[in-house]
Amino acid sequence: MQFRDLKAQYAALKSEIDAAVQKVMEDSHFISGAQVAELENELAAYVGVKHCITCGNGTDALSMVLMGWQIGPGDAVFVPDFTFFASGEVVAFEGATPVFVDVDPDTFNLDPVKLEEAVLAIKAEGKLVPKAVVAVDLFGLPANYREIQAIARRYGLLLLEDGAQGFGGSMDGQRACSFGDASTTSFFPAKPLGCYGDGGAIFTNDDTLADYLRSIRVHGKGSFKYDNVRIGVNSRLDTLQAAILQPKFRAFQEYELDAVNRAANWYTTRLQGVVKTPVVPEGFGCSWAQYTITLESREQRDALQAALKEQGIPTMVYYPKPMHAQTAFADLPPVSCPVTDRLCACVLSLPMHPYLGEGNVEFICNALKAQV
Repeated sequence: MQFRDLKAQYAALKSEIDAAVQKVMEDSHFISGAQVAELENELAAYVGVKHCITCGNGTDALSMVLMGWQIGPGDAVFVPDFTFFASGEVVAFEGATPVFVDVDPDTFNLDPVKLEEAVLAIKAEGKLVPKAVVAVDLFGLPANYREIQAIARRYGLLLLEDGAQGFGGSMDGQRACSFGDASTTSFFPAKPLGCYGDGGAIFTNDDTLADYLRSIRVHGKGSFKYDNVRIGVNSRLDTLQAAILQPKFRAFQEYELDAVNRAANWYTTRLQGVVKTPVVPEGFGCSWAQYTITLESREQRDALQAALKEQGIPTMVYYPKPMHAQTAFADLPPVSCPVTDRLCACVLSLPMHPYLGEGNVEFICNALKAQV
């Protein structure tokens, strides 16, 4: 059994993916081939924004937006404490200070009440200038943008949606990667929409930001390749990855997103009342990058993980260590994030992908029930 079965996906899409790769080989336009612009147009239309700018990976996508916003030393950027390292890493990389904020125990996403408290505390302290919020769509569920966007407007903060795991999710009929002043996603292979290597994208309605991003992803180019008008980076989605993503994106829209939601429903139905299952609030849609349950204690979680492993069932812990406890952030002022601390000790992610099948879910749930 695979945690996220990319082999099954390839088997289902083999003829389309192989043909797409072969076309790139025949054309030999390996960098900035036609497939890249085609994919950008398809993604922008799906999300519902004016611009999609692809790049080398999801981390670069975040960094490039912060560069465009001129985030730097003396700036405070608010980041959920329960997330992957990149969400805070990019802030520190620009010289700004990440301020870690606790999350909601049910959705795992940024807690708006705690966010406002953190903003007010930074303003009162007067050492840093509150500049932006990075809201993460963890495990495929969009953050509570109803409230987060209002807080950002109230305090004049830029809002960056980190949709690395959230592509395909929704809130009130609006698709993930369309919230805030800009948003990003990742095409890492295990993501809801993944390529066969690294890749990422930025979404925005801001024409000026879009032009800047298209420039800096190619060394800050101006009107042509060798006219460099600013300092940039080298972060392009290569043509092979774009070509692979096109048939995968069609499958994602046609049936994969529905399939992961069916799998999530199978899990939730069987595990209701057994363990704490993921919460999808009213009006929200999830793309299920992970299906994450919450146990009562670290001891129970670790024992269950070991027992499932003995039966050939892979599981993962996302995430075992809070952002505020990362060694790289040891010099930052201490913060209190008790919900994150508890989640890091108690969460466990079960196999989840569009090709899982109800029989496998039944097997997993029966094995889990026997241990809890």
